[in-house]
Amino acid sequence: MPAVFLKNRSLIRVSGSEAQSFLQNLITTDLAALAADEARPGALLTPQGKILFDFMIWRDADGFVIETDDDQRDALLKRLTMYKLRAAVDLSPAGEGVTVSWESTNTGPADSRFAKAGVTLVRQAGQHGTDDPDTYDALRITNGVAVSGRDYALQDAFPHDVLMDFNGGLSFKKGCYVGQEVVSRMQHRGTARRRVVTVTTPTALPPSGTEITAAGKPVGALGSVAGRRGLAIVRIDRAGEAIATGAPLLAGETPVTLELPAWTGLTFPSATDEASA
Repeated sequence: MPAVFLKNRSLIRVSGSEAQSFLQNLITTDLAALAADEARPGALLTPQGKILFDFMIWRDADGFVIETDDDQRDALLKRLTMYKLRAAVDLSPAGEGVTVSWESTNTGPADSRFAKAGVTLVRQAGQHGTDDPDTYDALRITNGVAVSGRDYALQDAFPHDVLMDFNGGLSFKKGCYVGQEVVSRMQHRGTARRRVVTVTTPTALPPSGTEITAAGKPVGALGSVAGRRGLAIVRIDRAGEAIATGAPLLAGETPVTLELPAWTGLTFPSATDEASA
């Protein structure tokens, strides 16, 4: 069964008597609702509500493990240390590399992003598998799970853009955290217009970074690509208008189909929807 070692992931351990309250006041994830056998996405935002760092987080003994890209780890650790002040919290590097496995008997916290799509995928520190990483990317793309660096740039995306309001990574009930006012306003006003979509074509997709247009207007760019399927973050209002009128959707010169992940329950808005809102 698939078990893929992600060598470019790094871990931070957050422990101590105030570990939960310390993180709860900083990050998007509601740690009070985090089960012992669950890994949830999370982010530390800018004051303007954009994603400064993104990660997965799960419970471990008396604290938490944060899993992030290795090129984010040191900067994230430095930022958390800056916020620490006199809190009873210990912050330390906790190793390199993570194994993800699915359809197997491997144990570990279940990734809530995949659970929303009906897939049981667990994450484990260290190397416990040798399958091709492309296998994991294909699963990610099929289920609409976007990652920074490949599908969006840090400091350029809001949590809503990457579906954190649906996948367990964003709380609107726990109280204040950095950037909370902005994301709460987006939620209550329904102003999120950029969303992750799957992009498909009967032939091979062009490379990542290729512009996607709807009726000749730019709506986004290709992110992760695997053969005839990829991910993109697009303006769903513009894409919805093109779909409703039968206007062409293109990635470069290649005709494509855009679909919102079914597990979100989202639909493309149309001009009629906007007029009746």
